[in-house]
Amino acid sequence: MKRIEATAEAARRAHERLEGYVVRTPVKAYAPLSDALDAEVMLKLENLQHTGSFKMRGALNRLMTLEPAVRERGVVVASSGNHGAACARAMQDLGVEGTIVVPENVSPAKLDVIRAAGADVRLKGADGFESERYARELAVSREQFYLSPYNDPEVVAGQGSIGVELLEQLPGIDVAIIAVGGGGLLAGTASVLKTANPAIRIIAAQPEASPVMARSVEAGAIVTVAETPTLSDGTAGGIEAGAITLDLVTALADRFVLVSEYAIAAAMAQFAETEASFIEGAAAVPLAAALELADELEGQRVMALICGGNVAADTMETALAMAGVTP
Repeated sequence: MKRIEATAEAARRAHERLEGYVVRTPVKAYAPLSDALDAEVMLKLENLQHTGSFKMRGALNRLMTLEPAVRERGVVVASSGNHGAACARAMQDLGVEGTIVVPENVSPAKLDVIRAAGADVRLKGADGFESERYARELAVSREQFYLSPYNDPEVVAGQGSIGVELLEQLPGIDVAIIAVGGGGLLAGTASVLKTANPAIRIIAAQPEASPVMARSVEAGAIVTVAETPTLSDGTAGGIEAGAITLDLVTALADRFVLVSEYAIAAAMAQFAETEASFIEGAAAVPLAAALELADELEGQRVMALICGGNVAADTMETALAMAGVTP
């Protein structure tokens, strides 16, 4: 419990530090799920954050808390896309130099955002786990700081600033549904929510195709699992050994819900139809998970975290086709 409280306090400090640097993203009611579940479903729209995802918060907070001498030497970043885009923008905003390492199968939409910020980009590895390993080796060889996408207390704290905003914007949440990859988003946000209200239920949502954190929580240690391609590329890939997020997610998540690729596609298509906006697969995972829990959520006040909106055109076309929608 002390670790959760410490994470929540760090998130509150990050919230103050980030004021004026990040968007206070809105919350809005989501009628399709509210009607389907007979519940009050609200969305926290981090797809409207700078660079199109929540990752801007953690990237900025980590760079802002580095010792000046460390910051001057530059940083190395590993990312499946959104963290890299956020770091590229944060580095540009704060005048920090560095290199962004992304997997070779990175979403073209996310790669475009990274390159648009003028970052030095290297494509390395088949997935995020391999990219992380290479980036750490590169950082050691250059004597630069490795800026993890999730395995860093200040990154987790930056993501936790979402929780601080939610307490102000949406009091009385009964259930929070959050997508999980490396676990930084859930660890930071849920630590704030649970500290303020221990009764709130935290649902960790992952695709069936890449349930690494779910299986690791079950095992009590980071494990490797067989994975298949997923629309939720932002949550895909392995988790590095010793990740600080495992214990936090284990303590904070009341349960995991794994969703199919069809359910993710259907949620992406429904959001596009009703909101006239595209979201990425990871952002649709909590929406799909909510439908899986329909019987449990009736009459509840539910927050689903829309974590990002950087989706490649061909990925969106695939999702629409899977959902039976003609573009």
